[in-house]
Amino acid sequence: MLRALACPASLKGVLSARAAAAALAEGLREWCEADELPVADGGEGTLDALHAALGGELRTYDVHDAFGRPRQAHVFWRGDTAMVEAAQVIPLDPSRLDPVGASSRGLGELIARLGRPDELVVYLGGTANVDGGAGLLGALPALPAPTIVACDVDVALFDAVHVFAAQKGAAPEQLPQLEARLAPLAAYADVPGGGAAGGLGAALASLGADLRAGAPMILDLLGFDPAPYDLVVTGEGTVDATTLRGKAPGEVARRCREVGVRCVVFGGRVVEQVPGAETVALSGDPARAREDLRGLGRLGAAG
Repeated sequence: MLRALACPASLKGVLSARAAAAALAEGLREWCEADELPVADGGEGTLDALHAALGGELRTYDVHDAFGRPRQAHVFWRGDTAMVEAAQVIPLDPSRLDPVGASSRGLGELIARLGRPDELVVYLGGTANVDGGAGLLGALPALPAPTIVACDVDVALFDAVHVFAAQKGAAPEQLPQLEARLAPLAAYADVPGGGAAGGLGAALASLGADLRAGAPMILDLLGFDPAPYDLVVTGEGTVDATTLRGKAPGEVARRCREVGVRCVVFGGRVVEQVPGAETVALSGDPARAREDLRGLGRLGAAG
C-alpha cells in the first residue's frame, strides 16, 4: 500500500502544526497509509513539535509580551538543556502590529530566570519586534550557558527591516527609524540569521551564541526522513520567498527532491512556487483551513 507523510508547519494564528497534520492525515488515510510529523523551523510551534516527538518536560513561566502585557510561555527542558521559543514570549499579534513599540525585553527576562542550564537553545521566528534585540540586551547582559540559536530564516541583520518590517505593521516612513535601531549591531550585519526575529539573531550572536539554520536542525531532531514514503505533504500559512530561505516546508521540499520523493507544498496563500514540488494554494479562508487540508489529503490520490 502507498505511504504518505503529513508534515506541515503551523498556519500562524489559524492551526497548530499538530492540528494541521491531523487534518491532512485524515484525508490521506482515505486512500493510503499516513503518518503524522508536525514540523517547525524555530518560529511558532517549535517547542510543541519537539515535545511531541522527543518527550521531556514543558515548564510554564509567567512572562511579558512585546508590549509588556502578562502572558505565559513554555520552556522545554530535556535533562539540563533548556529550550526557549521566542514566539511564545513576544509573538506577532495581528491585533497589535506596532514594531516601533514592540520590545524583545520579555525574552531577555525569561532567559535570565532559567538559572544555569548546561546548554541553552533559543528558537527564533514569528516575533513582533524589530528592535535589534535592544530590549533583550537590556535585561540579559550575559548568556547563562553555552547557547545555540536556531533561526527560522537565513536573512542578514538589515533584512529584519527590508524584508519583514512591513509584515509586522511598519509604515514606509518608520523604516529609517527601525534601521537605526539595528545600527549598533552592524558588526554582525552579514551573519546568516542575524535578521531573524527582528534582529534578535545578531543580538544573541553579540553575546557569544552560535547561530544555526533552524529547519535542518529541527528536522534532524524530529527524525524526518522522506525516503520510506511515496508522498510527503507539507506547508504553512503563506508560501513566499522566505519559504526558500530557511522555513521548514522549504527544507522538507529540498530533502524530498534530493531523494526523489514526490512532495506537495500547500499555503493558505501562495506567492511563489517551490522548486521541485507541487505548490498548492488553499482557499485562504481561515475558517475552512481544516476542511481544506482534509480535502488536499484526499486529492493526493490523483497525483
